[in-house]
Amino acid sequence: MYQTSVGGNGGQGGFFAGNGGNGGNAGSIPAGFTAPAGNGIGGNGGGAQLVGNGGNGGAGAGASQGGTGGTGGRGGDLFGQPGADGPP
Repeated sequence: MYQTSVGGNGGQGGFFAGNGGNGGNAGSIPAGFTAPAGNGIGGNGGGAQLVGNGGNGGAGAGASQGGTGGTGGRGGDLFGQPGADGPP
């Protein structure tokens, strides 16, 4: 097993307007190692408040390593698109 970092979560958008930050990518895993469960997860995208787009989720460590992508942040309540989920 090889322990790797989990990506940080993106910051929230401003109270009235502003996009959520993107989630950080998980650390990579060297060839020949596998990640334990719950490891190698991309950070979640930050959500917008009233106006703005949600941040994108960060990439996981790779599906072959058991990684999962982070969840995209929600769009603003009045206007905005949700962020995309990150790849595994």
